[in-house]
Amino acid sequence: MIDRALAIRALGLYLPMLLGTVLGWRRLKTQTPRRIAALLAGICWCLPSLLALQLLNLRFGWWTFHAHGGMIRGMPADMLLGWIVLWGAVPILGLPRVKAWTAVAIFIGVDLLLMPLCAPVVELSPRWLIGESLAVMLVLVPAQLFSRWTWHESNLAGRGLLWAVTAVALLLFLLPELVFAVTGQEGWQQAMALPSWLRSLELQAAVLFGLPALSAAQEFVRRGQGSPIPFDPPQRLVASGLYRYIASPMQISGTLVIMAWGLLLGNVWLIAAGPVIFIYGAGLAHWHENADMQRRFGDAWLTYSRNVPAWRPRWKPWHDPSAPTPRLYIAEGCGPCSEVRRWFEHRHTIALELVAAEDHPYLDLARITYDPGDGTPPEQGAVAFARGLEHINFAWALLGALLRLPGVSQFVQVLLDDSGFGPQTIQRRQCSLGNADLESSSFSDTVSRS
Repeated sequence: MIDRALAIRALGLYLPMLLGTVLGWRRLKTQTPRRIAALLAGICWCLPSLLALQLLNLRFGWWTFHAHGGMIRGMPADMLLGWIVLWGAVPILGLPRVKAWTAVAIFIGVDLLLMPLCAPVVELSPRWLIGESLAVMLVLVPAQLFSRWTWHESNLAGRGLLWAVTAVALLLFLLPELVFAVTGQEGWQQAMALPSWLRSLELQAAVLFGLPALSAAQEFVRRGQGSPIPFDPPQRLVASGLYRYIASPMQISGTLVIMAWGLLLGNVWLIAAGPVIFIYGAGLAHWHENADMQRRFGDAWLTYSRNVPAWRPRWKPWHDPSAPTPRLYIAEGCGPCSEVRRWFEHRHTIALELVAAEDHPYLDLARITYDPGDGTPPEQGAVAFARGLEHINFAWALLGALLRLPGVSQFVQVLLDDSGFGPQTIQRRQCSLGNADLESSSFSDTVSRS
């Protein structure tokens, strides 16, 4: 006689895996990077978010798993993997052209049908639909949006944000949970048992170490028109921001973050994961990246890699002599603005042209404006000032990277506006910089997109 519980666990894993394999063989026969990236997006989102949902379930008791062996946080690991494939891979492989909300509705229906059939392995409480609703909002909806934006190469800002959230969740939540499951150790309580000053210090260190990675990912989206993962890469070579100083800020940042996190959790395995990540990045990943970047960007990448170290930051920024020189437009007729210009001049900026806002070729500017000159949109206000900092040295560039982060830049701009440094129209002088400058400036091509 077949053990019903064993059959349910087997079907919960192998049916989604079989369905995903068949659909994947059909959809990914051409192995296009875009489709692989979309598949990874859905799966990588579901991995940490479904485990986080189970932790919430342990607290609120929406459902209970009656099983033995192969458990992670009170849930059978095989059923967790099957759920990840069912929500993270099957929808985009089976229904890639269907609207995200239609796919969500279909898989809500599938889940409402299957969950009651999983008894006696899964015992549903009278409040299980609350947990189901949260699962849809926390897991299914973001996974569908993420994978479909990637598949159709749309909403770059949205998928860049979701990749950042996913990377943080994988590194700082899923990886520790897997280590705890394998070693039988528990680190979250140990961190809470630390003195508050020490816990705060270690947490701040982890956050500070992570800021360069977040800024680098933002640079990929804004200046590179791509995301940080290899299958959804930037469409243009990124040599701005922290990439003026170091070629691998994400890898260095990730290594330091996981080591700081392991120290906070008091787990030697997580601390050791930092050097492992670095060795992998400096070895196999760096070798693969070099080959890929040379194939995509040719001589531009070779020139960049000769001048910008991969693992040791330069003190002064590098700028490709063949690339346009960015311009920072600062008003001369504004007292505080002229002080800002003198401040930059005294610090001997590199590869940055300081120009009077009154001399802009064709626009009456309202804020300090940074025009990169490379066809990407100009930036204004606090973000433009932060851009200027990256042309001084590595220390100032780190501060500029922090100021440009989403949320931080808006907060700083509000503070400046409330302090009397808000926008004001700067009238252009009749004599502009000339036709040559007008033709070379990218502002006319990008102002409508800013």
